[in-house]
Amino acid sequence: MVEPLLVLMAFAIGFIFRHLGMPPLLGYLLAGFVAGVAKLGEFEQIQLYADLGVLLLLFTIGLKLNFKQLAAAKVWGTTLAHTLIVVPLTALMLLSLPLFLSSVGAMDFQSAAMLGFALSFSSTVFAVKIFDERGEASSLHARIAIGILVMQDLLAVLYLVGSADYLPSPWALCLLGLPLLRPLLQRLLEMAGHGELLLLFGFGLAMGAGSLFEALHLKAGLGALCIGALLAGGNKSNELYKSLGPLKDLLLTAFFLSVGYYGLPSGDMIVVALLLSALVFLRPLIYFLVLVAFRLRVRTSLLAGVGLFTYSEFGLIVAALAVQAGKLEPEWLTTLAVAMALSLFIAAPFNTRIHSLYARFASRLQKLESQQLHAEEKQVDLGAAEIVVFGMGRIGSGAYEFLNQRYPGLVVGVEEDADKANRLLQQGVKCCQGDVSDRDFLERAKLGGRRLILVCLSNHSENVQVVKFLNKVGFSGKLAAISRFPDHELELRELGCVSFNLYAEAGHGFAEHVLEELGECQTSVR
Repeated sequence: MVEPLLVLMAFAIGFIFRHLGMPPLLGYLLAGFVAGVAKLGEFEQIQLYADLGVLLLLFTIGLKLNFKQLAAAKVWGTTLAHTLIVVPLTALMLLSLPLFLSSVGAMDFQSAAMLGFALSFSSTVFAVKIFDERGEASSLHARIAIGILVMQDLLAVLYLVGSADYLPSPWALCLLGLPLLRPLLQRLLEMAGHGELLLLFGFGLAMGAGSLFEALHLKAGLGALCIGALLAGGNKSNELYKSLGPLKDLLLTAFFLSVGYYGLPSGDMIVVALLLSALVFLRPLIYFLVLVAFRLRVRTSLLAGVGLFTYSEFGLIVAALAVQAGKLEPEWLTTLAVAMALSLFIAAPFNTRIHSLYARFASRLQKLESQQLHAEEKQVDLGAAEIVVFGMGRIGSGAYEFLNQRYPGLVVGVEEDADKANRLLQQGVKCCQGDVSDRDFLERAKLGGRRLILVCLSNHSENVQVVKFLNKVGFSGKLAAISRFPDHELELRELGCVSFNLYAEAGHGFAEHVLEELGECQTSVR
């Protein structure tokens, strides 16, 4: 059983960080260090929950995976360019440590290069959680960042296979036949319904795939990623993704707690951890410059690069293997744990304030943009539409259909997922691709002459951000936004926005619909 005091401490410190405007995960990290020093709880049990959280994370990434995106040069090219720059820089710093810290033993080039490679990866857990919290999981910059993370995971698997004392089982070749199971898995997913069976199906599938890959001497996370990818693009893959979200987030709390249990290194090694954490500032800069070179807008490049700010949990895995093989002193493991934790503390405030930081320096940064932007960064034309629907999910699509019946040709939808926007276009829906949380997009979209804008995004903070910006630029039309809780509804109304509380109004809408149907029936009887 997990120590109740540890759970309460994680909640309390996470709660404090949340109210300080910081991500709660920083509180979990701090709670983990306190618990590790106090020897509170059992590390093996917490590590088990952490492993399950990472497994579910990779499975849900697979559910959203788009292989066409991974094949794009901006994804694999940025991954390789970053690796080729960061590994030598980190190795050089590690090799030069004895010149400044006499107590730190000299390191051979192979060990330094190995640690440099491990520290070149970014944290998948951190990036995905940050994008989810900001409601940007489907945005272009998030898709690019996640594509880079997946490419890094693949490089990690190749490294683990190459450095292991054993090769994958010959039976691993049978895994090439997994795509043949896609129709069966899709069918089972359809039959699982919408309740706990759906949750059990996804959880069991992720665990089963992980166990299968481990039995064949492959990485369990790779199995979860692959089996999730087999379900990607299906009718219920998005519902499964949302269903697993709360469980995944709860288990990932254990991952952040587990980092602190590696303990604190000696004084000199803490200095090494501080030097490594200082080196992390180069990472978003490198990502940014490489992505800009691929003709992406500076905003897209900046948000993707800052999302990839941190060191990865993979560094701890590589260090642990090296310690077991006798290639590294055990103290290096705790040093990397502290460096990773510090990188998370550094990255979190930047990611929390990245939109305001971009707004402040946008005019200077935009001078770096290519004159011929990437096709996915093309200008958006909303035409002569008087009514614009931001977000074409279930609510937005329903609002579009209703309004288009009354004002045909005068309604347009905006959807940040390019594939979904194209599907809607093929279905005859007037829709364009665009990220409405993007200040640049809102400025270029020429919204001044529009009569009504409906903000139907899934994330409340993103809804508020969009409404605030439209107010700031002096939008003179009517604004409406969806909400789910009374305090959210009040906040939107105070911004001068018509707010529709989905939960509060659901009963009213249901009753109204029933009366309309009964009225039609009575009329037909007469």
